[in-house]
Amino acid sequence: MALKLKTHRGARKRFKITANGKIKCGHSLKRHILTKKSPKRKRHLRKAGILTAADTKRVREMLPHD
Repeated sequence: MALKLKTHRGARKRFKITANGKIKCGHSLKRHILTKKSPKRKRHLRKAGILTAADTKRVREMLPHD
């Protein structure tokens, strides 16, 4: 009998898998102390980021059913 794989619930809430198999994530440094950050910097932090290949492997193991 094989063990069932469970999804890591923290990872499930933080990452989305695109149609091409890449993993989208939000940017850090956008929660507080925003007054000293330039509008351009804050605007670029709004867009989702794409994980690097090194991190993608780890996140894929946490999301086995996606």
